[in-house]
Amino acid sequence: MGEIRESYLVAAASAVALLRDPAVAAAWDKPSALTEFSVAGLAGHLSLQLVRVRQVLESGAEATREPVPLIEHFSMSAWVQAGLDHESNVTVRRGGEAAAAEGPATLVTRATEVLENLRAMLPAEPADRVVDLPWASWSLRLDDFLLTRLIELVVHSDDLAASVGVETPELPSDVVDPVVEMLARLAVQRHGATAVVRALSRAERAPATISAF
Repeated sequence: MGEIRESYLVAAASAVALLRDPAVAAAWDKPSALTEFSVAGLAGHLSLQLVRVRQVLESGAEATREPVPLIEHFSMSAWVQAGLDHESNVTVRRGGEAAAAEGPATLVTRATEVLENLRAMLPAEPADRVVDLPWASWSLRLDDFLLTRLIELVVHSDDLAASVGVETPELPSDVVDPVVEMLARLAVQRHGATAVVRALSRAERAPATISAF
């Protein structure tokens, strides 16, 4: 099994463990660290990073389109630079709330089941698998799609941990490194190389933000 697939499964297992933390259930109905997201909605959104992978794998159909490069995928995704009230981000929040609607125990049970499914499914997938994204009009290489979900798992695990007052899960370098690399590439695309270099090396000339999203 490829490195990204293994890294994705490690991050997914860590996310499920975080969802299982009693602090998440205790704060379920409270606001999260993310504007407009409740803890429940954020937990639901985190769990969807497993569910969406199972969905595209279970489709079983051959991709009908040529895969786009990963940078192009982010460029075409409306939510990346849209405001909180944009339809794409409202849909994301509603999806998280819907996933969490039956409470924390049910969410954890479902996420655990999906994780076990993925542990069995991913090693069997061909190295060159291309997947259609049901919510988009383009396709990605499976491993590129998994990297997008890996980013979501790492970023939102930190969000959820901060929301409920627990330590952010520690993840190995082979999980974190591809996330940091991709975020850096996106930050350069959005803000330019000089801004990113200054933010990382020159505090006195650093821009206010180099956020990738």
